[in-house]
Amino acid sequence: MRYQIAIIGGGPGGYVAAIRAAQLGAKVAVIEKARLGGTCLHWGCIPTKTLVAGVENLHAIKKAGEFGITTANPVVDFQRLMERKNQVVDRLLTGINYLFKKNKIDLYQGTGKLLSPHKIEVTKADGVIEEIAAENIIIATGSEPALIESYDGERVITSNEALALSEIPKRLLVVGGGVIGSELACIFAGLGAEVTMVEIMPTILLGVDKEISRLLQTLFKRRGITVKTKAKLQEIRKNQDGVAAVLDTGEELAADKILISIGRTFNSCGLGLEALGVEQGPRGEIMVNSRLQTNVPNIYAIGDITNKIQLAHVASAQGITAVENIMGNPKEMDYDVVPSCIFTFPEVAGVGVTSQQAEEQGISIKTGKFPFMALGKAQATGETDGFVKILADPVSDRILGVHIVGPRATDLIAEATLAVKLRATAQQLAETIHAHPTLAEAVMEAAEAVHGRSIHI
Repeated sequence: MRYQIAIIGGGPGGYVAAIRAAQLGAKVAVIEKARLGGTCLHWGCIPTKTLVAGVENLHAIKKAGEFGITTANPVVDFQRLMERKNQVVDRLLTGINYLFKKNKIDLYQGTGKLLSPHKIEVTKADGVIEEIAAENIIIATGSEPALIESYDGERVITSNEALALSEIPKRLLVVGGGVIGSELACIFAGLGAEVTMVEIMPTILLGVDKEISRLLQTLFKRRGITVKTKAKLQEIRKNQDGVAAVLDTGEELAADKILISIGRTFNSCGLGLEALGVEQGPRGEIMVNSRLQTNVPNIYAIGDITNKIQLAHVASAQGITAVENIMGNPKEMDYDVVPSCIFTFPEVAGVGVTSQQAEEQGISIKTGKFPFMALGKAQATGETDGFVKILADPVSDRILGVHIVGPRATDLIAEATLAVKLRATAQQLAETIHAHPTLAEAVMEAAEAVHGRSIHI
């Protein structure tokens, strides 16, 4: 078979690229070794957020007494919670499969390997090999959790196994205080596990605004999560009772499970890149230009494997950009305005420049901050932790960054992202009437605070 575009990998980059290509009239094939949706749908974004929703409901029930509602002690049926997670994933997978049929996209179940700039070998699960030809190829093979020598998938696990557990571990040790580690720590602590987090750096969530990471570390402690920063894992010891981690301080931490969350590795091995001369970086990432094109003109790469920003929505945007270029519509990726969302308790979201980036790059900023504690809607719902922080240029007043920790931060960041994208000023955002009472008023008040004019603080 010959296609205009063939895509290796059917995750949030690959399947979105395939649909857009079909919309533009291309004959498209997708090669996927597992199931459509990739890590995001099956082992990442969707499963974790489904579990987060369960923990949020449990938290609401426990707080019901504050609202005059009498409730018995809630009991977590973990199996039912995991079943619901699987049901949500399956429903979304059914939707993607439907979209493939609707758009007449051919799906090849198997592992893809480049034989030439225009030919792909597909090895199916039963060993049968098939070849397809394509004018253009997009590589969207993603990434996998980074492993350590002690990993066994049972007592020493990654996020993949954590999302398939049959019971809540009594003691969970999380190695790595990044996004994935922090989210899973909050989930299992919320479900009743005794959670300890070990992070080698001075703070957790190093990439977020430093004021937010400091607050979140305090709030983690309030929720029963023990956080040990500047601590390095030296050794893992397995025994009949479970597993133990030895730190460089000599401290030994016992647990039932150790969750390794120390980053991700790129799925570039076995693709045949070297034989074709496709340029790769030191970690195996595929080098691309702003149009997602590799040094081999008709071969493109998108998603985690490009090592730009490892987020599902970035992969999708890259997929659309790559396809538009292939179809003759010049388009370049812009990574300057990309929102990031962390589904901890409370949520964290940010876009644009952080305080520490401004310091490092010598960027002058003026800051406005508004706490949810002073907001009517937050008081009404009983979720008052956190704040909205806006960084603006002191001369032009243009908004350079917005950072939120608090209730529904991951939804509120959309307005902020648009403001940064459109180069809006703090004054313009402050003068935009926001409905009352809503959480979004905190964004407006933070914009007012840039000029010292916040009404409610």
